Amino acid sequence: LKNLPWPKIGTWVFRIGAAGVLLIAFMFIYYSQQLPDPNRLLGRDVPESTKIYARDESLIYEVHGEIKRTLVNLEDVSPDLINATISAEDKNFYNHSGISFTGLARSAIVDIIYREKRQGGSTITQQFVKNAILTRDKSFIRKIKEIIIAIELEARFSKDDILKMYLNEIPYGRNAYGIEAASQTYFNKKASELTLAESAYLASLPQAPSFYNPSGPNFESLKARQLYTLNQMTELGYITEEEKEAALNEEVVFETIKTAIVAPHFVQYVETYLAEKYGEQTLQEGGYRVYTTLDPKLQEIAERAVREGVARNISANGYNGSLVAMDPKTGQILAMVGSKDYFGKSQPEGCITGKTCLFEPNVNVSTTLQQPGSSFKPFAYVTAFDRNHKYAPASMLMDVVTNFGNYTPRNFNLAENGPVSMRKALAGSLNIPAVKTIALVGEEDVVNTARDLGIQAPFRDCGLSLVLGGCDVKLVDHTAAYGVLANEGKRVEKTSILKIVSQTGEVLEEYEEKSTQALDPQAVYQVVHVMSDNSARAWVFGASSPLQLGNRPVAAKTGTTQEFRDGWALGFTPSLVTGVWVGNNNNTPMRRDAVVTAGPIWNQFMREALADTPIEQFNRPDGIRNITVDAVSGLLPTQYTPQTVSEVFADYNAPTQYDNVHVPVEVDSLTGLPATDSTPPERRVTEVYKVFHSERRNVPSWEDPVIAWALGNGFKYPPNSGITNPEPGDSAKVQFTAPSDNQIITSLPFTIGLNIDGEVRKVDFLLNGSIVGSINPDSSSFQTTLNKEMPDGTHTLAARVTFTNGSSATNSVRVRYSIDGGISMVSPESGDTVSDGWQLEATSGENFNSVSFYYSSGNTGSGTLIGQAQKVSSSGGYRYLLEWDDLPAPGTYRVFARSSNGTVSTRVPVTIN
Repeated sequence: LKNLPWPKIGTWVFRIGAAGVLLIAFMFIYYSQQLPDPNRLLGRDVPESTKIYARDESLIYEVHGEIKRTLVNLEDVSPDLINATISAEDKNFYNHSGISFTGLARSAIVDIIYREKRQGGSTITQQFVKNAILTRDKSFIRKIKEIIIAIELEARFSKDDILKMYLNEIPYGRNAYGIEAASQTYFNKKASELTLAESAYLASLPQAPSFYNPSGPNFESLKARQLYTLNQMTELGYITEEEKEAALNEEVVFETIKTAIVAPHFVQYVETYLAEKYGEQTLQEGGYRVYTTLDPKLQEIAERAVREGVARNISANGYNGSLVAMDPKTGQILAMVGSKDYFGKSQPEGCITGKTCLFEPNVNVSTTLQQPGSSFKPFAYVTAFDRNHKYAPASMLMDVVTNFGNYTPRNFNLAENGPVSMRKALAGSLNIPAVKTIALVGEEDVVNTARDLGIQAPFRDCGLSLVLGGCDVKLVDHTAAYGVLANEGKRVEKTSILKIVSQTGEVLEEYEEKSTQALDPQAVYQVVHVMSDNSARAWVFGASSPLQLGNRPVAAKTGTTQEFRDGWALGFTPSLVTGVWVGNNNNTPMRRDAVVTAGPIWNQFMREALADTPIEQFNRPDGIRNITVDAVSGLLPTQYTPQTVSEVFADYNAPTQYDNVHVPVEVDSLTGLPATDSTPPERRVTEVYKVFHSERRNVPSWEDPVIAWALGNGFKYPPNSGITNPEPGDSAKVQFTAPSDNQIITSLPFTIGLNIDGEVRKVDFLLNGSIVGSINPDSSSFQTTLNKEMPDGTHTLAARVTFTNGSSATNSVRVRYSIDGGISMVSPESGDTVSDGWQLEATSGENFNSVSFYYSSGNTGSGTLIGQAQKVSSSGGYRYLLEWDDLPAPGTYRVFARSSNGTVSTRVPVTIN
């Protein structure tokens, strides 16, 4: 050893050490230049959850992508949590300068033994740097960067500032970043409210959040980690032994993993808006405070109404429902229920989503396109009532089956009502007059009205069926459109947002009421006057239907699509508009119409939502006035007008013409022909004819059915009209051999037999006035069959014979259709006025043990027993008869029959005076 060149060795050691120091200094300088300025850490944009609030500022959802985070100050954190964190993670936090040399040495030894980076040795400062600034890889280079910035951080910030940043940044598992989010996630409370035991648990999580997950398999390890934290707190003097034991014995309940969300479909609707306007990342990490229009009380009422209503509808094969409620004056969405249960399971079990599921819980039906059925009709009528077209609620339409060119609509009950006012047609939801209305005003004008009302739909190739709901709309748009009617034609854009505030407190947007006059107030008033006229719709829906709210004025309309696939009910007061849809996600048919399926849900919500609120009247705009008109033609009455009504008109559509239905003609009493100049006065007689023509008198496809209906219903045209009235006895030329009058039809096809007096060219068969078949028979006595489905009930089957000489004759029989053991009401018929001693009658192909008759005030309920019917055997089935003597108080009721096995007929609306 004495011979070693120690001076040289010393020189080299010094040089190597100096080089090492220089290298370390160079690395510090080099990497420090690549690091962010620690001074900007407190002011940096920390990703924070966007929070969505209801209008009462209650939290309904916290939007987050990879993180949930709420920033807090140290004074808003439990002292126990702060002390537990320091005890568990960095007991010398207040004494070191950002790094722990002991920890680094321990980390280095472990790393050398395992020849890889395995040990952390990080202080709270370093952990914050690692999570907030650097990547989380375990490389030596990253560790150097971590040390450098930790030292700089300690030099520039106070310990409390660093601790605050740490507690707002560190991950605690379950996507909770920061102590406030963690406290809410695990214990559903604020960080300031944490107990000692809860604080020890949360302080134990950051070391390995996934491993220590309370819902995971390592809960015993978490309890051991909590014990370690409490022991450390005791050793460091933060708590006493007694406090530690109390904390260990405290029963701590962790929240189960769930998504805290109120009104989930509404929240998704808001999220879609935010993402489209501000971007997906901003939505998830922007820390926005979004104050929405949702009314939690109304939302709760809406959810209950839909849930209970759909439960009732399941017997009619209706498994889902949706509801939207708005303030029509502001366009603000107050409630939105996208399905009967967002958290439910698809039905039936095992169904294929998007294909076979009757119910899909997460689909927001209110924002999907569905056919609206007759609920679209008000848009056609409000168009007709405007200044450009000048129709009025009193305007007469002929409700007879009409071919509009490869399109021949029918009314829901297949009946023809002849002359009806637009009021009666809309209130009674008649299809044929509605199609005539859109044909008269033009499809384009009705589409423009719908767009002016805010309906955003393609409206492609709809044709005249548009007025019957032939093109899809969204419930949320449809409800908003009805809101424009409620708001006197003023349109305010629908909105779900009251205010949006950024993370820095900047108000990004705030609700401002802006409206445009989309429709003429007088046109709107007229259609609202009809829609709120309960007496006008009672002839179809009854006086106690779900579309009325007692003495509270309300305008409402239902819509039912083909085969009952969709049921709608929409209506409004001046301050609340609500739309309801019911049906199945896969568009499977239901078995009942909208007034039964959707109406009760709408009614329940409206009654509860409006309880304890003042009754409001619809405002009557300037220009509206009442005018007395002929009850049939809707024109000014004459001396020959037998009955008048008072009807509402705008200042632009008041009638100027006189009644043209009740037409006086002076005839010669001897000849029956119009009187001439040579007719002596004693033979001059004035006869008043009830003359009906179509709305397009020069169009045969419109005019001919009207004349046929009038002649077939006993009306005669004046002798100078050019129309030949049927000769007495014409019907005798056509005799039915089958079916017999009032025969019950229990299967299809059924036989038709005729004996005809004369040489036949053609025979047309008509069902309820509509041609259902034609033949050119070889003889005047023959049989054929008819395979035509029809609703249960009574129908008129007619044979119209055209003879070879050009003349014609018609005869008819009534048939009673009842398939598969159903029971059909025959008497009374819809709209009858019942008096004492009325003969009630129902028919069926089934030999029931008994059948009883009932009456009810509405379209639902068990009804009040009238009595048990007498059974009489009849051709093809059975008749059930009962004389109704003890009538209830005057009013509108529905009469129906119920068999001993529970089969129920349709409920027939009647009036008792």
